[in-house]
Amino acid sequence: MIPAALEALRPKQWTKNLLVFVGVIFSQHAGDPRVLSRSLAGFVAFSLLAGSVYVLNDLMDVEVDRRHPRKCRRPIAAGRLPVPVAWGMLPVLWAIVGALAAWLGGLFAIVAGIYLASNLAYSFWLKHHVILDVFLIATGFVLRAIAGVELVRRVWPDVVLSPWLLVCTFFGALFLGVSKRRRELVNAGANASEQRAVLQQYTPELLDVMLTVSAACTMLSYALYTMWPATVAKFHTEALLYTVPFVAYGVFRYIHLVRVSETSEDPSAVLLGDGPIQTTVILFLGTVAWVLYAGR
Repeated sequence: MIPAALEALRPKQWTKNLLVFVGVIFSQHAGDPRVLSRSLAGFVAFSLLAGSVYVLNDLMDVEVDRRHPRKCRRPIAAGRLPVPVAWGMLPVLWAIVGALAAWLGGLFAIVAGIYLASNLAYSFWLKHHVILDVFLIATGFVLRAIAGVELVRRVWPDVVLSPWLLVCTFFGALFLGVSKRRRELVNAGANASEQRAVLQQYTPELLDVMLTVSAACTMLSYALYTMWPATVAKFHTEALLYTVPFVAYGVFRYIHLVRVSETSEDPSAVLLGDGPIQTTVILFLGTVAWVLYAGR
């Protein structure tokens, strides 16, 4: 039962919580062990918190998941994790996250609480509302990024939360959320409304427009961030502009996968399974590290 419980937390999805390290990298404090230890604890806290949300969603959607060709293999839907045990996991997970959040500081705890509250709203209500559902998913990524900055600020109070971090994260996450809905709609076919109720309110045309707009906003906002006078003044270089091609390629590669691959329904599976995307991420991070840290 323990392996089933761990599987229900979806550890492969925890790659999303690496966003808490963005504040560490771009604040130029990645070499501070105090910051790294706090960020690691924040990553664990958000992973367990997100895991609890996955368990809750699986409990809410258990009957629908049992009719889904892939989700029927999830522990709760497949019966490998009994429903009462899954419900019992939630207060335990929230207690652990609460203890970590209390240690990490009040502002981090507030952001984590907002994340949980927004996901509860999603699970019980907003996931059935077209467009609002993907907006809330994107907001969850933004909250992860904010939490990461708050972890750094506890050690380095002079660190400022950049509005560009919020804009780039929001549009990037919105792009992933819309891509997921587009692929879900294609994969489900005539059974779309049975597998996810909100899909009956979407059309391929609407999702294609949203995909195009969110992709363009993602690339444009990041490009503007790299050239913004405050960014150049902060890092004392314009070289961050060299990372823009990696972002553009990653966006276009993902759009390609949305069109041709069923795995694009799961962004984490794409990150863990697509070689070109992995290579692009490594090159992007390496270039960012070189630009921000090589000359210090």
